[in-house]
Amino acid sequence: MNELSTVKKETLYIAAWELILSAAMQAVFLVLKKWDYTVLLGNAGGAVFAVLNFYLMGLTVEKSLDKEEKEARKFIQMSQTLRNFMVFGWAIIGAVLPCFNIVASLLPLIFPSFAVRLRMFTVKDQDPPNGGGENTIE
Repeated sequence: MNELSTVKKETLYIAAWELILSAAMQAVFLVLKKWDYTVLLGNAGGAVFAVLNFYLMGLTVEKSLDKEEKEARKFIQMSQTLRNFMVFGWAIIGAVLPCFNIVASLLPLIFPSFAVRLRMFTVKDQDPPNGGGENTIE
């Protein structure tokens, strides 16, 4: 069986945290008696765009490794600009259209940054796959 790429593994990790944090957010809306279908729709849209943004960022980094430094820098900057437009577009749609709750639309966009920070604390000390490269002290 084919092993998942690092980008796919990390995206699945982010998607799992999106689900967990989205469920918690839905519960808070329920407890506050502010839940309605707009919360669910906004949360779903925000989560999809957050995970998609993370996945595209991972693909960009992966593809930039095969490029020369100057070309890679341009490639990453273009990707970041396009991804920012995508997320900003969703933020506007989530804020303007009445079928989306604005808070539920925007909050999931920051869940991946929380998951990444949490990951830094949960990953055990491991040897890098290349044995440390040129930074290894022997």
